[in-house]
Amino acid sequence: MKYLIVGLGNIGDKYANTRHNVGFGFLDYLAEQYKIEFENERFGAYAKHRYRGRNLHFLKPDTFMNLSGNALQFWMKKLSVQPHQILIVTDDLNLPFGTLRMRGKGSDGGHNGLKSIQDVLNGSKYPRLRVGIGAEFSTGQQIDYVLGEWTESEQTGLPPLYAKMQKGIEEMVFRGIGMAMNMVNTKDNV
Repeated sequence: MKYLIVGLGNIGDKYANTRHNVGFGFLDYLAEQYKIEFENERFGAYAKHRYRGRNLHFLKPDTFMNLSGNALQFWMKKLSVQPHQILIVTDDLNLPFGTLRMRGKGSDGGHNGLKSIQDVLNGSKYPRLRVGIGAEFSTGQQIDYVLGEWTESEQTGLPPLYAKMQKGIEEMVFRGIGMAMNMVNTKDNV
């Protein structure tokens, strides 16, 4: 069995440590844990790892957030995977920082990266892991907040959050998304 794990974000140094790039940050964390390296390939940075007999493929799209679906479409064809074999990791303003929500389907919630993916997949039935970034901004400041860098306390909270996300993904690929949701969607998040 194989899975394509796609972390959403924007390419470029100015976005590297921003809330909107939590998908990229998480995949960088996994690369350290699994001792793998990303290589620049068509439509993004790509790496792979084998976990308990499962082939895990990781992608950080280089299409910018709003066109994430283009990269996903290319890699799904290249790897011959179906929507139930993917997992999209993305930020979510509607969840407090440290809250995780894994689902097998759902709306785009106003997220442009998810809108692009849903356009390509012609629907919303695909697994996603939403990472809460909170909504600590004033009216009209949403873009600045999302594209703003993590605070010091948020940066401290990211490694334990990423560790829980890693366990959730491993649970998903080995035991299924239902079991992974039971593990990830708890109230004891960071």
